Amino acid sequence: MKKTLLGFTASACLLCSLVAAPVMAGAQGVPAASASGDTLVQSQAVNTAAAAALKPFPQHVSYTSGTIKPNNYTQAQLDQQVKTKYDEWKSRYLVKHPKISNQYYVFYNKEKIVTKPKDVVSCSEGHGYGMLITAYMAGHDADAQTYFDGLYRFYKAHPSSIDPALMAWQQAKDSSGNIVDTSGSDAATDGDMDIAYALLLADKQWGSSGTVNYKSEAVKIINAIMKREVHAKYFHLKMGDWASDSDPEFGPGTRASDFMLNHLKAFKAATGNANWDKVTDTTYNVINTVFQNNSPNTGLLPDFIVRKTNGTYAPAPEGYLEETTDNDYSWNSCRTPWRIATDYLISGDTRALSQVRKMNSWIQSATGGNPAKIASGYELNGKVLEADHAIAFTAPFAVSAMVDSSNQTWLNKVWSDIVNSPTSDSYYYDNSIRVLSMIMVSGNWWTP
Repeated sequence: MKKTLLGFTASACLLCSLVAAPVMAGAQGVPAASASGDTLVQSQAVNTAAAAALKPFPQHVSYTSGTIKPNNYTQAQLDQQVKTKYDEWKSRYLVKHPKISNQYYVFYNKEKIVTKPKDVVSCSEGHGYGMLITAYMAGHDADAQTYFDGLYRFYKAHPSSIDPALMAWQQAKDSSGNIVDTSGSDAATDGDMDIAYALLLADKQWGSSGTVNYKSEAVKIINAIMKREVHAKYFHLKMGDWASDSDPEFGPGTRASDFMLNHLKAFKAATGNANWDKVTDTTYNVINTVFQNNSPNTGLLPDFIVRKTNGTYAPAPEGYLEETTDNDYSWNSCRTPWRIATDYLISGDTRALSQVRKMNSWIQSATGGNPAKIASGYELNGKVLEADHAIAFTAPFAVSAMVDSSNQTWLNKVWSDIVNSPTSDSYYYDNSIRVLSMIMVSGNWWTP
């Protein structure tokens, strides 16, 4: 069943500006073209000269030795299931700009979850998801590069007011039907990181000798992330370019769902900047510190984390930026099993493996091995906050389950749950996380 608005309370893009800065990336979407006046994609991309996909879907990547995939379906079935969910996602959320025909955006407010500001249509988090997804699904989708380039142009048309290489976090329609940035047009770290990584993927997928030099554009945004969204002294990821290092409240803050460790390694490889190694090391340190001190029995991480004056990292207080659940495993942190486990699956880095394994064993015990009982939020001690079942919480656990064969039965069940749950029963946020998780779990998450 669809979650109610009251029950879906906290993913960054859902929320309006708080304190002195906007809440960033996360959330949902409005019934099709009739509601927005825009053209939903129905396989009618504006065709431009597209390069052949160099890494066409499916890719069947070999992950770290000992990791697993679902074995209750054949590889061909896994691939087809990803294609089906992608096609459904595209038809619901990928939208052509109503006035600029070569721009596209991800319609994150399709299901009318966000009511203020009025007529919100896009956020940088969803934009990053869209650029990742279209880069990975090239080959299956002959128009993927057209969509990707259209998403890229939309990103470039909506720069952060603080740093033009980054993306303003939210867009809405004005009274004339133009798409404009909402108030507080600064950036959110997660959207910027995914956009940067997607540009690196595009460089490998289509090459950078065409209309867009993807590699050059990736380096620009990566350098801006380092300059604006990484703490210059402590090297933790900040929540956006609006959080200055000197801000005593938000400078020490970080968002666990931004812990895209394999992105960080790709940023180092693309730029040669050794400071990315420091960001990676700090991020692993934050994960393990919070795990050991605050969630040793569950492995769960809170939505927000702060650096204390003694140099340790701990859960942020209630209501730190978005919700009373900012110190809990909620609508932001539900992405962490996917984001964190990805680095082990790809690189074999074991620094968070104990935390991931604890999450896996705990969630199986907490649900009695039934993925349908995964709740939509927990305190760090495992107490249920919201009993509703949401794909945004379920799909990432499929990624984390891949780390070893002891999770095979569980992984099979989780995969079946996310595949069999109709796209129409979930929101933008759930459906986007589902497609990205499925690309990983099916063995098709290649790296730039």
